[in-house]
Amino acid sequence: MISILVEYPLLLLFIVAALGYLIGNIKIRGNSLGVAAVLFTGLIFGAIDQRLQIPEIILLMGLSIFVYSIGLSSGPAFFQSYQKNGIAEFGFIFSMLLLSGIIAAVLWWVFDLSAAGIAGIYSGSTTNTAALAGIIDLVNQNYSGQELSTLTEEVVVGYSFSYPMGVLGGMIAIVVMEKLLRIDYGKEKQSLKKDFALGEGLENMNILVENEAVVGKQIRELLKTYQWNVIFSRVYTGDHQRLTNWDTTFQTGDRVMVVGTMDELKSVKEVLGSEGDSHLYYDRSVFEVKEIFVSNPVLAGRSIASLRLQEKYDGIITRIRRGDIDMLAKTNTVIELGDRVRFIARKNDLAELSDLFGDSYQASGTINLFSFGLGIGIGLMLGTFEFSIGSSFRFQLGYAGGPLIVGLILGALRRTGPIVWSLPYSANITLQQLGMMLLLAAIGVRSGNAFVQSLSMDGLMFFLISAMISLVTAFSVLFVGYKWIKKPFTLLMGMVSNQPAILNFATNRAKNRIPEFGFAMMFPIALITKIVIAQLLFLFLS
Repeated sequence: MISILVEYPLLLLFIVAALGYLIGNIKIRGNSLGVAAVLFTGLIFGAIDQRLQIPEIILLMGLSIFVYSIGLSSGPAFFQSYQKNGIAEFGFIFSMLLLSGIIAAVLWWVFDLSAAGIAGIYSGSTTNTAALAGIIDLVNQNYSGQELSTLTEEVVVGYSFSYPMGVLGGMIAIVVMEKLLRIDYGKEKQSLKKDFALGEGLENMNILVENEAVVGKQIRELLKTYQWNVIFSRVYTGDHQRLTNWDTTFQTGDRVMVVGTMDELKSVKEVLGSEGDSHLYYDRSVFEVKEIFVSNPVLAGRSIASLRLQEKYDGIITRIRRGDIDMLAKTNTVIELGDRVRFIARKNDLAELSDLFGDSYQASGTINLFSFGLGIGIGLMLGTFEFSIGSSFRFQLGYAGGPLIVGLILGALRRTGPIVWSLPYSANITLQQLGMMLLLAAIGVRSGNAFVQSLSMDGLMFFLISAMISLVTAFSVLFVGYKWIKKPFTLLMGMVSNQPAILNFATNRAKNRIPEFGFAMMFPIALITKIVIAQLLFLFLS
């Protein structure tokens, strides 16, 4: 069986993926490893026989697809966050990375290691292959002959032995700190709904207008005064129905259909009057309610306000469902391919609106291979460019940094002229899973033999040093960020996820996508900073 897997690495890849996924779904006390179990399954196979290998191109392809997809989905929130707290975010991330470099320098002195060894251990414990490549390039430029060979081997050995702990350290820190800090993920999710698209648990309420103080006031004035996060849809004045707009005013006795979270609806009810009969929600005598799939690329990436629908149709959008997430349809909400848009409109207008939005389930989940290939291609090209800092430091963004940065930018742009960069939600999730599976299986199998070797005396020391670096750094980020900087723990989980396996583990525990936003905030800064720190360690400790 082993000889077959050695001869057919593609078979090995899918066996590792299948068994890892099966193990990842096993729950112990309600918790499971999820896709991260593919990594550990790969480690087991790699440890069985060092001949078992998955080609590097599989690893690189998985890495690029994964980070590019993450970038596309996180781009808008990434730039919005940095617009609000750019300097603070950068300062916190940089200071924590600098701490990891200082810890490595202290451990170099305590354990009397070589400069090449600690630089490799630092790169592995932070799971930064680009930093490893940067050190090797620096060694090649400054050494030759036997010295070059020895230093390169020390760097690679340090990296190989420390990489597994670089993955495990973040996971261990997350589990321990969530218990010590008594994290309530559900409560954090509620507090972050206004900043991230996390779903709002939307409901409907029929409210009877009884408060004379709101009579004659326009909806725009009421929303501005009370800061309600709701959508007013239909108004019943006697037997007459009409749809609302910004200029709509209420009279005493009007019955108003409102969409929002239950807390928001209660707030509106307290001001307007009392709750009316719920049967009005099912009234289809004048207006129909229909969910329409967005499959027309012409509309993708555009805000609801820019569509100017109420100028052409007697209908309004009340909510949008993206994946499993329900969102209120605000004027600045951007439509994406694959969205399910809920309309309230007259029957004859619904047919035209269906044609306008496409309403094709099959088309709404299709990947535009031109824009996807072009975007990820630009990212890979950016990753090949060499950047210099002074005369000593050269680095490349590589297969991770280039696609991620381009993905963030294109995700925020959403479209450029006729080219739609954003992916349908379902397609994006599928690509993330595919990339993750390829990446984790390849890394696990390739690192399995080194992981077993790290149980030797020298390897055990490297493993211990990498554990100190990764654990102290991760614990510091989570504790300082949560207690002193007052950042949500769920966001911090993404910031300590310096490797996709940790990110997947974090999202499984949080049961939402907030860690992905933390990952996207951290990764571009961390990638470059770790490359510089690794080379500084080598230069100054040589």
